[in-house]
Amino acid sequence: MTESKGLKDRNDTADSGAAPRNSLLQRWRPYAAGIVVLVVVFGASAAIGAHVRGAKADKVKPPANAAGPDGQAKLAVPVKPSVPVTLTVYEDLRSPQSKAFAEQYADTFTKLLATGQVEIQYRLVTHTDTQLGGSGSRAAANAAACAQDQGRYTQFVQQVWKRQPDPSDDALSSQKLLKELSEKAGKIDEGKFVPCMKGNDHEGWVAKSESDFMSGGYGEVPVVQINGETVPDVQTSLTPVKLSSLVEKEAKKVSDETVPSGQPSLAS
Repeated sequence: MTESKGLKDRNDTADSGAAPRNSLLQRWRPYAAGIVVLVVVFGASAAIGAHVRGAKADKVKPPANAAGPDGQAKLAVPVKPSVPVTLTVYEDLRSPQSKAFAEQYADTFTKLLATGQVEIQYRLVTHTDTQLGGSGSRAAANAAACAQDQGRYTQFVQQVWKRQPDPSDDALSSQKLLKELSEKAGKIDEGKFVPCMKGNDHEGWVAKSESDFMSGGYGEVPVVQINGETVPDVQTSLTPVKLSSLVEKEAKKVSDETVPSGQPSLAS
């Protein structure tokens, strides 16, 4: 009797251990199925990702502004030195004052650009149209922007200065004249320029420039800014020599601010 009782006790103990294990397996069975599903999903995703990455690896897509020889893949990333001075010039292509300024400072601008320390940004405005009526300033500015589409802004504007009519004459509103000026500028594809000019493709851009100019309260053109600071009395006291001096001073200031302490400044 004692042996039977002991055997029964051992069987009871074994059964009590099996029951928790069976219960544990039952609880984990749904999770195990879920894990299998996740493994399959992630495995499929990894396969798809590898396929996509493989396709991208075969496609040559250069980053913005990448450089390289003509006709070949642009595989170089150019890093250009920053220009310490930005010279902003607000001009009106119908304004005699803007023309006079452009002619007086042409050589100065050329020399400043040659230093590699100056970038010139032109802002076209239509102040004369507002003052005298008509649309010559706006039409000429739009045409200049169309020329800029082909990298011929400077050449086109030079022709405008040569043929600029009296401001009371709204001749620059003539599409025929503007087309003639573009032909004189040379290397402008008329098949692209004429539709751009006639369609007023950049008129909204010109209007925005004029709106910003008016809200800035700058007064009469031309207006000159050096790194965003307006140069006072452009028409009365500024000279080419003085402008060069102001630009050089600003370039040195920027250079001194960017050179780490203890290192010599190239501008000094």
